Amino acid sequence: MNKPLYKRILNRILHSMARSLPGATTLRPFLHKMRGVKITGKVFIGDDVYLENEYPERVEIKDGAQIALRSVLVAHIRGPGNILIGKNAVIGFGSCIVGAPGKTLKIGDNSVVGAGSVVTTDIPPDTFCSPDKTKPRGIVTVPLTFDVNYDEFTGGLRPLSWRSRLKDSK
Repeated sequence: MNKPLYKRILNRILHSMARSLPGATTLRPFLHKMRGVKITGKVFIGDDVYLENEYPERVEIKDGAQIALRSVLVAHIRGPGNILIGKNAVIGFGSCIVGAPGKTLKIGDNSVVGAGSVVTTDIPPDTFCSPDKTKPRGIVTVPLTFDVNYDEFTGGLRPLSWRSRLKDSK
């Protein structure tokens, strides 16, 4: 789908404006509609939301949907796909929604995608999903300060079971 250069430039200008200007329920949705995003009803689009730059017409957002700040929705990876955000669905802060070529990724009605989630498959209606909670992975024995290089830092990491041995030796 080759678009004329002037349309591609206009799309990027509108996209930049929508990412930074105020109006989460007014101006931003309007600017995205001008780009070709299919928006029905009242939606919330937070600050710095990246909505598919190359194929905005491949994204559909239904009434009542909310997309929190710094979320990313990409409908194309090696070819365009589609993303459908259902009615009253919520996309949490910093989430990444990635569609596959030739397929439609659906976030179901009333679903909630927790902050920081990466979504590559459909989320059924009325479903809450979130990434695993952050878990400790190891013990830092060499702090990653300005004067410590990354190899020194990683060389100083110890398995979690090492902490109990460290406590026993004190």
